[in-house]
Amino acid sequence: MNEVIIVGKTFVEKVLAGKAGVDEVVPGQIVTLRPDHLLTHDNTAAIVGKIGPELDRYGIVDPDLPIIVIDHVVPAANEKTATNHKKIREFVEKHGIKNFYDTGEGVCHQVVVEKGLARPGQVIVGSDSHTCSYGAVGAFSTGIDRTEAASLLLTGEMWLRVPPTIKMTLKGSFNKGVYSKDLILHIIGDVSASGAAYKTVEFHGDISGLSIGDRFTIANMGVEMDSKGAIFQVDDKTRAYLKEVGVGEGDYHEVWADEDASYYDEKEYDMSDVVPSVAAPHQVDNLKTVEELKGLSFDQCFIGTCTNGRYEDLKVAADILKGESVSKGTRLIIAPASRTELRRALADGTISALVDAGAMLLTPGCGPCLGAHQGVMAPQERTISTANRNFKGRMGCKEAEIYLASPATVAATALYGELTDLREVVS
Repeated sequence: MNEVIIVGKTFVEKVLAGKAGVDEVVPGQIVTLRPDHLLTHDNTAAIVGKIGPELDRYGIVDPDLPIIVIDHVVPAANEKTATNHKKIREFVEKHGIKNFYDTGEGVCHQVVVEKGLARPGQVIVGSDSHTCSYGAVGAFSTGIDRTEAASLLLTGEMWLRVPPTIKMTLKGSFNKGVYSKDLILHIIGDVSASGAAYKTVEFHGDISGLSIGDRFTIANMGVEMDSKGAIFQVDDKTRAYLKEVGVGEGDYHEVWADEDASYYDEKEYDMSDVVPSVAAPHQVDNLKTVEELKGLSFDQCFIGTCTNGRYEDLKVAADILKGESVSKGTRLIIAPASRTELRRALADGTISALVDAGAMLLTPGCGPCLGAHQGVMAPQERTISTANRNFKGRMGCKEAEIYLASPATVAATALYGELTDLREVVS
């Protein structure tokens, strides 16, 4: 009689099996499932435009499925953009979309989490690659293309190929002046921009010292190593955060990998080895330490986006700049990730400290990140940004350079006008 060997399952294998209604799945298997939510943003009008006749005939499958956030170009930068926003509002009204957030509410990924729409054990897909952010609260979330999003609005079903998983174990804690952005840049620099292609990443080990904001930063940039999702285990910090945003423990199902799960690869990172770092042009895996490029001058500094526009990021920057002034010849732009985060930063003087130092404050939203408007650079200019991408032309000019860094490094650079290691100027 053959012995039956039961192998433990990874997070994504458990979640996708549950959603597909089967006992188990294996990497490479195709499963059909109904996701909990579909995220779209300013591209909603283009998506529904693909299926106009079908929508007129059948309507959408479930008005609770979509989450729509207008965030990429807010306020509207021109008539074309304003018309696009108007079409989205008309679609929302016509089909009774419940989860709609208009201009000024914030970046879609931040809004989804803070409105309690991303929950542990869920499957959430979105027509935006940084949908992977919700792994910060124990959800499997990933980006899909617009055509697939259009089909999903009509059918409520989609297929996914079960991804293998890379286990990343974090050890220790950060030294002073080092942040979660430095860690994820370090990891991407190690595995490369394609090193996790069609894999999920699970983060294990000493994660208790990481805030939900830290986890959001790391999960958000999972796609920058080509991952299908980057997930943290639910712990007391997760539960407390979910409670804060109105999600009780009875409203979700925690899922995590078995101890004997089988992994595609395993990596270990000692957080005490991480140093202030930047991603140099024009790839996120072009890792350089701040020490290597110290003294490089910058025309523009940008703190914001779904990666690092939360209150804790703004507070770090304000603490550095309070009572000081942005260096002459350098511009500092602040774009809070959401209205909620902006309110928090207003309440304790964080925004005042930044504005008094010379920062320009933008509407909560994507802002300069995608180069559609606000903060577009001129040729030969150089920006240091807390965003997640530094591709050529990303911020609106193919002849400009973008460096990625932590809010602390960006703030210190704004203060001195050149790339600065915060550890050397703050006691």
